[in-house]
Amino acid sequence: MEAVAFSFASCPIPLVFSSTKINNSQTNRRFFPTRRPIHNPHVSNIIQGYSVSPLWCAMFNISGRTKCLKAGCGINIHKIISWQEKFKHNISVIFVRLVTGMMLVISVSLIVCKTPSGALTEENRLFLEAWRTVDRAYYDKTFNGQSWFRYRENALRNEPMNTREETYMAIRKMLSTLDDPFTRFLEPEKFKSLRSGTQGALTGVGLSIGYPTMLNESATGLVVISSSPGGPANKAGVVPGDVILAIDDTSTEDMDIYDAADRLQGAEGSSVKLAIRSGSEIRNLVLKREKVTLNPVKSRLCEITSSGMDGFRIGYIKLTSFNQNASGAVKDAIEMLRNNNVKAFVLDLRDNSGGLFPEGIEIAKIWLEKGVIVYICDSRGVRDIYEADGSNTVAASEPLVVLVNRGTASASEILAGALKDNKRALLYGEPTFGKGKIQSVFELSDGSGLAVTVARYETPAHTDINKVGIIPDHALPTSFPVDEDGFCACFKDPASLCNLNGAELFAR
Repeated sequence: MEAVAFSFASCPIPLVFSSTKINNSQTNRRFFPTRRPIHNPHVSNIIQGYSVSPLWCAMFNISGRTKCLKAGCGINIHKIISWQEKFKHNISVIFVRLVTGMMLVISVSLIVCKTPSGALTEENRLFLEAWRTVDRAYYDKTFNGQSWFRYRENALRNEPMNTREETYMAIRKMLSTLDDPFTRFLEPEKFKSLRSGTQGALTGVGLSIGYPTMLNESATGLVVISSSPGGPANKAGVVPGDVILAIDDTSTEDMDIYDAADRLQGAEGSSVKLAIRSGSEIRNLVLKREKVTLNPVKSRLCEITSSGMDGFRIGYIKLTSFNQNASGAVKDAIEMLRNNNVKAFVLDLRDNSGGLFPEGIEIAKIWLEKGVIVYICDSRGVRDIYEADGSNTVAASEPLVVLVNRGTASASEILAGALKDNKRALLYGEPTFGKGKIQSVFELSDGSGLAVTVARYETPAHTDINKVGIIPDHALPTSFPVDEDGFCACFKDPASLCNLNGAELFAR
């Protein structure tokens, strides 16, 4: 658990200074006592041995009747002594009152500013750890138009945090004020499940889901972004664009996507009931959860048999997710296909809902010799740039086509946007999903975690695709297959409805 430090700098104590200007234009003398012996037996030892200069007399004019002479001041010395004693007494009283007043002001300021650090419990410290994580990482430094510091102070005073569940509720409430569905709290089991998903396996029905976008904004519920090939949902005919209306009889109309994802996952062999709308048809499905292995890459060698391109070999690569194995698997597929003398590549990103941002960057570098991959932005503008410098390039020369659809999201859109804007590839298909924000996952000290939106991104052409998506260069035939076997078949039969002109397809 991190240590918590507090500073009083945020509660400054104002100090007011005043000054008095003395007009000495008439006397034109220095403000020093003159060392002249005063031979007067009645003079007190306090000032005996000194006479008072004209300026001293001018400063302390008793009743306006003091008269300064050459030899000194013709005034009653006893009155001066009496006045001096009163002056000392008054100064002492004023000084004591001033010091006392300042101490009271400081005490009040400390009481007002004090965060209850001395009384922090373990639950308070966990809450502060979550608060600090968002404070440092969240991309919008206005925090949705609120004082993030003030929220912390009010929450520590007012939110119950006596149990771990109450602390979790306080963290969720804090995150809800950001009005960002992608910034959310993950309990320890959910955090573990999310981390395992990026490592290559999940137990569920094989669906990636999202909120309705501009393409399907009339939908109420959660939209299927992609359906893992061979998974339970895919085998039941669930396709991208279908809408999940209910999960186990619980409506998804106001359901958070991460709550929905948690409901879809479960023990291997257990069942989950889904209400699915496909177009105008509503289906009720009961799916059995399976362990879905997320092998991110499939590849196939295809030959074009159309006139003028007989024997032209294409390397088809299907990338289904951006887990920690993705970039290495793409490199292996390229090398394998090159060994079979392919002349061009097709990178299929359809129904790829994204994954690890760094893997998206690394795969872009595989195809690009140089150029901007993505701009990382926050509320103040561009804060970082990812570029290809040629050091990781594997296949920058062969013609490249990228296939996309509305199931292409997040890291897939970063990759597709980089290849399109750098004129490295032509995009075929339909507009992509439109998720233009990037999240990072942070583990808290008790094993729970936070997914925090750390940036939005723009393509190399400075296009903000959030809720809009990337527009492809060309459409695909409506009957174009989504699997690798069907893809190759479209090039073998010129009479097929899905057939594409190979010469046009790979025109650069």
